[in-house]
Amino acid sequence: MSAGMNRSQGLSSLKRKQPDSKSPIESLTEHERILYNLIRSKQDMAIWTRDMKRETNIPDNVLNKSLKSLQAKKLIKEVVTIQNKGRKHYIATEFEPSKEITGGAWYVEGSLDTEFINFLKKHCVKIIYEQKIVTLEEILDTIRRSRAFNVEFTAQQIEEIVNALVLDNEILEVKSTGMGEFNSIPIGKVCYRCASKAGLKAEPKIGAMASIPCGVCPQISLCTPDGIISPTTCVYYTKWLDF
Repeated sequence: MSAGMNRSQGLSSLKRKQPDSKSPIESLTEHERILYNLIRSKQDMAIWTRDMKRETNIPDNVLNKSLKSLQAKKLIKEVVTIQNKGRKHYIATEFEPSKEITGGAWYVEGSLDTEFINFLKKHCVKIIYEQKIVTLEEILDTIRRSRAFNVEFTAQQIEEIVNALVLDNEILEVKSTGMGEFNSIPIGKVCYRCASKAGLKAEPKIGAMASIPCGVCPQISLCTPDGIISPTTCVYYTKWLDF
């Protein structure tokens, strides 16, 4: 008997045994239904409780009670956003929050995970040191095969880490000539090597200057001219200007 048939029979049996059971959505009160539909309409972007009140005009005590009930029924969940960690945001459980509001892999509970980032940086440097010359794709492939991390990285995320290492002068970005140490890499392909052990400042390469670091900065949404994070205090932006 196939697994699909087993599952089907199991569901049929469950339905026969619980003919009067209601789904969580069917048991919602009027206020709970209004809130659930509003939260669900925001999909992966979540919504702040004050915005819920503004859009529904539901009194605070009823709103809070309804939110607790929706959470208990596992229809919604609370999300910590990087822009407003102190404000309660909610999202329907069928969605995963957008990295635009959570910061993605680099953030934990709304805070930049510097320990994790530094560990990944060191891991990338180790890969480049061991392989001498390596492309972005080879770095990503080595990380995935090593199983040193329990998260799945995208090429863009590893590129962000590698770009930071270039700006830190820990590695060099070069282009393959197709000769010598580059013989296995297509001509013109961007690749990376460790910086000089002599401690001299690495010579800036075209790739490092091609784009301003703000483009890959995970804190860009918090960066303002007069804020705690700003271009005037950003070490990466300053290094980019020094080039």
